[in-house]
Parts: sequence; structure tokens; C-alpha cells
Amino acid sequence: MKQQLEIVPSERVGPLVSVTDVYKYFPTGGGFGRGAAVKAVDGVTFDIAAGETLGLVGESGCGKSTLGRVIMQLQPATKGSVKFEGRELTKMRGNELRQVRQRMQIIFQDPYASLNPRMTVGDIVAEPLKNFGLGNKREREKRVQEVMKVCGLNPNFTNRYPHEFSGGQRQRIGIARALVLTPSLIVADEPISALDVSIQAQIVNLLEDLQNEFKLTYLFIAHDLSVVRHVSDRVAVMYLGKIVEVASSREVYDNPLHPYTKVLLSSIPYTDPELEAHRKPILLKGEIPSPINPPKGCRFHTRCPIAQFPICGEVEPPLEKKADGHVAACHFPGKL
Repeated sequence: MKQQLEIVPSERVGPLVSVTDVYKYFPTGGGFGRGAAVKAVDGVTFDIAAGETLGLVGESGCGKSTLGRVIMQLQPATKGSVKFEGRELTKMRGNELRQVRQRMQIIFQDPYASLNPRMTVGDIVAEPLKNFGLGNKREREKRVQEVMKVCGLNPNFTNRYPHEFSGGQRQRIGIARALVLTPSLIVADEPISALDVSIQAQIVNLLEDLQNEFKLTYLFIAHDLSVVRHVSDRVAVMYLGKIVEVASSREVYDNPLHPYTKVLLSSIPYTDPELEAHRKPILLKGEIPSPINPPKGCRFHTRCPIAQFPICGEVEPPLEKKADGHVAACHFPGKL
């Protein structure tokens, strides 16, 4: 018997997602450095409340996309806890995990590589419904057309293939596929970084409209801090596998405490040419350390302009409360 197509969103109150002391290591294999591992995510803890958008920012290679995939259980955590709607995901297997995934979806960075070029758009968007046995063929077709229309796509284009659409339209298809099951959580893994600037604002506005209409919760992964400021309720800053600061979007931008956060903010260009001409970005010296052998103590101390020794090079600063709703991992917060 087919399940009913109607999928009711969760009305849960409190943290929808709880990530506690999560690690994700990738073994390097044999040869030189045998036994070593890439410490992509190295002890991360945070919560995401129902209905909020948590922006996760950091340089390329800091582990933010890996963390998103671990939350989705697309990659198993090396250790730690990931709870979704109060249920522990890391211990789930098989059909139990599959059923939970009905309420968790992901939007990938590349809107073309994430779509099967041999499937029509209608089949791509309907695939989650078919996989979970939701509705009959006619009901699924109706649902697909509804979701495509909501996402700004012509519902009459279901028989077309991904290559017949522009990059922005393909990302809308990816969003429609994620939305078709009416999930409560969507992990948006740099959903606009592969798009033209003129299209990015449209996709961001679409995601905000969908959140308001369907009561969605987002983990919005990005490296563009100006975009994250616009869409996020709170912002978590990640560096070399660790969260170094978490606060409300306004607080992070108006009163950043960690020097790495200040460095990232100083790199944002101004739209006003006169202001841009006088902008003074904070330039860092040295290279990003290897995640195979991260520095002892504070991981940012090898590049930090205010690092003091021996404490910064020997003692790892805990991620602790510095102000109301504002946590940071720094021995000298707000000094830069």
C-alpha cells in the first residue's frame, strides 16, 4: 500500500539538531605518514534551534562541508554525537536511518554535478517521493509541479533534461528536489558559490521565502561572509576543523571576538568605491597548517597577529561564553 503523500512539518520546540564533540578523521593510507589521518572535523559542538538558520563559515579546507555531510550521515562520524529531533543518528543503520532522512535533505554546491543528466527534471524531483513510496504516479506528478512552481520553475518543463537549464535554474531544481519531501532540516552546502553574482541574490531570496513558508531549519555553509550575514540568525566560524566563535549574526559582525573572525570580516569588499579604497584588510603571514598535523595549543596561533607565547602555542583555548549568547575560543578575545 502506498503511503499518503501529505507530509506534515515538525512542530518540535527546542534544538532540532544537537552536535556534540564530533570528530571526523580520514586515514591517509600507507606509504609516507602511515597511520596518520586528516583531522577534518576535530571536536565540534553546537545546536541548531528549530526554524533558525545557522551560518557556518571558514576558509576552503576548514572542514565545514565535511561537518555538513556528517550531520546528514552521508559520512559516518569517527566519534561524537549527532542528534536530530532528539534521536541519535550515529547509531542508526539501515531502514531506521533511511526513514529519518525523509526529514533531512541537502542542497549541493554544484547544481549540475548533483543532477543525473540522464533523468528528466520531473523524474529527478520525484525520485525522493518514489524512493519512500509516497503517493501514486498522478499524486507524485502533481506534487512535483507544485514544488517546481514554488521554486520559480515552469511546471510544464518536467520532461526537459538538466543540460537544457541555466546554472541558476539547475540550482532551483536541486532545491525543489530537497523540498519535495517537506523536510524540517536542509543542509545548504555552499548553494550559491557556483552561480553568477546576479543569480546568487535570487537563490538566497528563494531560500528565505521557502523557510518562512515551510518552517524550514537551515545549516547554511558558505565562505562568503556578506551572504551569511544576510541569511543567518547565528554564525559559527570554523578554522582547521574546530569552531572558534559562535554568536548572533549581528554580534559576530559588530563585535567579533576571535582574531580569525576579524580577519575574515576585514576581507569583505565594500560596494562603495570610496570606502573600498580606504579598506585595510588584515593580512596574515604564513600558510594554513596541515590538518594531518595541526599546531599544538590554539590552531590559529601560527598566523595570529596577537598570539602570545607560551600560552597560545601550548594551551588550547576552550570554546566558552564571553558574553550573552556569544562564545569564542581565544585566550585574548577582542584584543585585535
